[in-house]
Amino acid sequence: MMRAVIAVIGLSAMSGGCVNIQAPDKPIVIQLDINIRAEVLYALAEDAANTIEENGDIF
Repeated sequence: MMRAVIAVIGLSAMSGGCVNIQAPDKPIVIQLDINIRAEVLYALAEDAANTIEENGDIF
């Protein structure tokens, strides 16, 4: 059992190499296309409904 443990440790030490991490040549681009139109339309619809409800006599 002890020989197996020593063999595993020896193999892992021999197979463990260097890990090279390099920065990319080009910059990383993250595109955030955020659509806020739905929120604006919802707010306008709610505001219009409130205006119509408050001023029902003119509509």
